[in-house]
Amino acid sequence: SLQDQFDNLEKHTQWGIDVLEKYIKFVKERTEIELSYAKQLRNLSKKYQPKKNSKEEEEYRYTSTRAFLATLNEMNDYAGQHEVISENMTSLITGELTRYVQELKQERKSHFHDGRKAQQHIETCWKQLEASKRRFERDCKEADRAQQYFEKMDADINVTKADVEKARQQAQLRHQMAEDSKAEYSSTLQKFNSEQHEHYYTHIPNIFQKIQEMEERRIVRIGESMKTFAEVDRQVIPIIGKCLDEITKAAESVDHKNDSQMVIEAFKSGFEPPGDIDFEDFTQPMKRTVSESSLSNSRGDGKSEPKFGSKSKGKLWPFIKKNKLMSLLTSPHQPPPPPPASASPSAVPNGPQSPKQQKEPLSHRFNEFMTSKPKIHCFRSLKRGGAGPEDFSNLPPEQRRKKLQQKVDELNRDIQKEMDQRDALTKMKDVYIKNPQMGDAASVDHRLAELGQNIEKLRLEVQKFEGWLAEVEGRLPARTEQPRRQSGVYEAQNPSGVNSCAQDRESPDGSYTEEQSQETELKVPATDFDDEFDDEEPLPTIGTCKALYTFEGQNEGTISVAEGEMLYVIEEDKGDGWTRIRRNEDEEGYVPTSYVEVYLDKNAK
Repeated sequence: SLQDQFDNLEKHTQWGIDVLEKYIKFVKERTEIELSYAKQLRNLSKKYQPKKNSKEEEEYRYTSTRAFLATLNEMNDYAGQHEVISENMTSLITGELTRYVQELKQERKSHFHDGRKAQQHIETCWKQLEASKRRFERDCKEADRAQQYFEKMDADINVTKADVEKARQQAQLRHQMAEDSKAEYSSTLQKFNSEQHEHYYTHIPNIFQKIQEMEERRIVRIGESMKTFAEVDRQVIPIIGKCLDEITKAAESVDHKNDSQMVIEAFKSGFEPPGDIDFEDFTQPMKRTVSESSLSNSRGDGKSEPKFGSKSKGKLWPFIKKNKLMSLLTSPHQPPPPPPASASPSAVPNGPQSPKQQKEPLSHRFNEFMTSKPKIHCFRSLKRGGAGPEDFSNLPPEQRRKKLQQKVDELNRDIQKEMDQRDALTKMKDVYIKNPQMGDAASVDHRLAELGQNIEKLRLEVQKFEGWLAEVEGRLPARTEQPRRQSGVYEAQNPSGVNSCAQDRESPDGSYTEEQSQETELKVPATDFDDEFDDEEPLPTIGTCKALYTFEGQNEGTISVAEGEMLYVIEEDKGDGWTRIRRNEDEEGYVPTSYVEVYLDKNAK
């Protein structure tokens, strides 16, 4: 029936609206994914960006790391394009379709309302026709019964003439009513047929046509939205392609040769390779001495002192007495031995190395030197509590030159800033002199004097650092009177790595010195340096200690003590398990903290 068709159309159009709303929800979720993806990309790019004023920022001077930084920046732009996708889909698809769905629902409601109204009208006409038909049928039956009654009365001789006339009039009345009902029924029928033709051939087809057009527009609209969905993506492809092209360009800019050269420049030390090892003749009945450029460690008695003279000038390590060298060294880089279970001499360990152990072969010492990176401590850093020296003498020559040059440039910039301030104040003073009402010219004199003093101090600093720079670059002779000479002594026991406190040459016991050749450059008697070290003030004592066990100091930097011996403490345990002590003016070194009982002087600094 027609009503069934309306029901089917109503269900179908509602399904079409549901499909449209489902597509809107799909696009909306896609925009949320794009925004989330863009946010994650931005966070990822930000996470790996170098932190300001950090070591990471210095690493980005290499082409490979600069290419990575460019990739991070392009990924940020890449994320921006996904945000554009989300914005365009929201405005062009989600927003437009949402408004269209509301309009579509109103139009659909109007069409089905018209259809139901037309259906109700034709049903009303049909009911009127049925009523007219029933009335005509009833009147016809009444007229037929009245006619039969009249004929019966007329045939009966016992009925009066008046009753017969009354029956005849009644029959005529019913016949007239039947004729009127017939005419009304005929008219109603014609009207209904006309309305029905109009309903099925005009009104309902028009309503169906409108519903069809509405549905077709919905289908076209969802198709256009799907096309827009693809176009929004396609519009950002060129920009995304540019981002990828920039990443490719950054990757192609990576120069391995340049990066390698930068590493070489950054870590170039200027050290000279060690010289040949001299032959040591053990057949001579004399005390073994360390030959020039030897890499073996002397393990003789800490009390003996090498004799200095003309023969020791060419050696790399002629300046410091053995016991003084030991006293200046830092604590041993290995953990101290645990205290013995008893105080008997047999139970006392000999420290990290047993006295009975044979001396290491020279070949083994040379291989160890060639394969290890000694951890180096400079004396100046040791004497100043770990702080680097002002002249950067704790650095290798090339690194020292760079640091000095940076310091000179920095001081020059400071001078320029001070001069700019002075010039500005001078102009202000001139203005005050010409126009006293603007200010007191004497009020800036004090500041001008301060600026002049600051500039003079900075210039003296520049001259000092330029002198050190000239010395490093070989423009001036080495200034032997500088105590910086002492910074050439290091200890190298830990093969884990080389720190920044390194010098040009290596001493026989694995330490470095700043000079390359005493004979060719300095021409200074070794006794001068010996006197220089002898004139140093010894470290003050901060307390006393009593040896709880016997300790035989076999390693460099240690000192042997006997059980019950009283000694002076000159340096507390720094947390590494060693305490620095002194027996007399010439004998000092480290012992395990657990081997002694320390009595610190409360008044000592």
